[in-house]
Parts: sequence; C-alpha cells; structure tokens
Amino acid sequence: MIEELKVETEDQMKKALEALEYAFNKIRTGRANPSLLDTVHVSYYGADTPLNQVANVSVEDGRTLAINPWEKQLVPEIEKAILKSDLGLNPATSGSTIRIVIPALTEETRKDMVKLARSEAEKAKVSVRNQRRDANSVIKDLLKEKEISEDDSRREEDIIQKLTDGYIAKIDSKLAEKEADLMKV
Repeated sequence: MIEELKVETEDQMKKALEALEYAFNKIRTGRANPSLLDTVHVSYYGADTPLNQVANVSVEDGRTLAINPWEKQLVPEIEKAILKSDLGLNPATSGSTIRIVIPALTEETRKDMVKLARSEAEKAKVSVRNQRRDANSVIKDLLKEKEISEDDSRREEDIIQKLTDGYIAKIDSKLAEKEADLMKV
C-alpha cells in the first residue's frame, strides 16, 4: 500500500514537472526553436493534427523558422493555424515554404515573459505540494486505522517530504534556466 502511494505520488509530481516544461515551451525567447510551434494544431482532413505531424519544422537561422508542409494544399491551413495560435507570430509564405521570423524581444516583453514563467513554475510547485498533502493524508488515515505504526508513518512522511523537496528543486532549476534564456539578448 505504502509503496504504491510513493510510486503514485512521484508519478504525479513528475507530471507536474512535464506540464511545466510544456508551458515553458510556449513562452518564446528571442531565438527560433521548433518546440515553439508544438501547441499549433492544423485541420488535416477534418482532424486537429499537431503541426509537426503534417510538416517539417526547422530552424533556418537564429531567428527564423522554416515550415515545409508534406502536402502543398496544407499551406493556407498552416498559416491560419499559426495566426490563430496565441503566439503572436506572422507567417510569410514563399512557394510551399512558410517562414516565421521570431521578433526580437524588448526589455519589457522579456520581463513579462519572466513573470509568466514564474507564474507557471509556482503552479507546478503548488501541484507538487498538493501531491505531498494528499500522500500525507493517506498516511495519516493508515495510521488512524492502525495499519501502520507511528514510526512507519513518520518515516513515510519524511520520504514524501524529500521527494517533494527534490521536485521543488527541479522546478526552481528549470525556472532559473528559462529566466536566463529569456534575459539573454
């Protein structure tokens, strides 16, 4: 029972970290990165399909992304999807290649992006702490039902706390990386 609880708690904490990484991918820096378009979905034969499954997305130079659709008729659909996304990007088409120039970030925009990154990191920390609370609640219930001893209860709570501290440190590390990336000119 306790082992399952630890595995489930760590799994949920890992998911919070993955969600943070996904959110960080949406926060653009001044450099071109194909992961910036991971959230863009294109209407492909009536189904919303991720852009990277209908086109090749590559970095042309430090500030330009090139998108080469596998089917020429997808060009207008891809343009529409990019404009509809909340990324603030403007696609330019030449033939069947779509180019996106990533605009340079102003100091104010960089600071706003850092605030957004901090907000996402805080959400991830709250999620990790909620997992800790839930796990400790189950441990307390097991103690009440006398299924585990007080020593086992304390030991397990310490293990859950160490797990929580580890994931909070990972979140802080990811945030520091993202902040450094955003403030780099």
